[in-house]
Amino acid sequence: MNFDAYARTAIDLVNAGLDDLAGLRALFSSEQAYMRDQVTEKDLAPFRRAQRRLREVFEFGTSGQDAEAVRELNGLLEAYPVQPRISGHDASDWHMHVTSRGSSVSAEYLAGAVWGLSVWLCEYGSARFGICADERCGNVYLDTSSNNCRRFCSERCATRSHVAAHRARKRAAADLTPA
Repeated sequence: MNFDAYARTAIDLVNAGLDDLAGLRALFSSEQAYMRDQVTEKDLAPFRRAQRRLREVFEFGTSGQDAEAVRELNGLLEAYPVQPRISGHDASDWHMHVTSRGSSVSAEYLAGAVWGLSVWLCEYGSARFGICADERCGNVYLDTSSNNCRRFCSERCATRSHVAAHRARKRAAADLTPA
């Protein structure tokens, strides 16, 4: 199983716009097209609840509250249990799924997301959880840098923030210059 991929589904969920069914459907990648086609309005509520709780995990992790992050993840693991099963069509296509056959889209997606993020925490620690430093963003990310120094969710946010800081310094310097 690719636990990093499952952890990234947690990131995608926390950063998703779940205002309506279209926003929920946009969450699913091309590999998850079968989920996108099966999701219904009733799936919005569980996804929104999990989204809020997963954001709390990132908030706990980034503030050094590891025990709280673990407590919340354990609660999510209970709410969305992993029930692994082997699936496929022939000997060359066997792969693992995290839920039993016939599970709802929310149960399958959320079990994988929570499991992946839990494995990530055990492997790398919650210090590798991040919330974008760009005040206008707030997206979460997993810090995969070699020295745990990432501060932004993307290059775009990093550039936007650095340009804004540079312009602010230039304005401040101009304000101090005598006329």
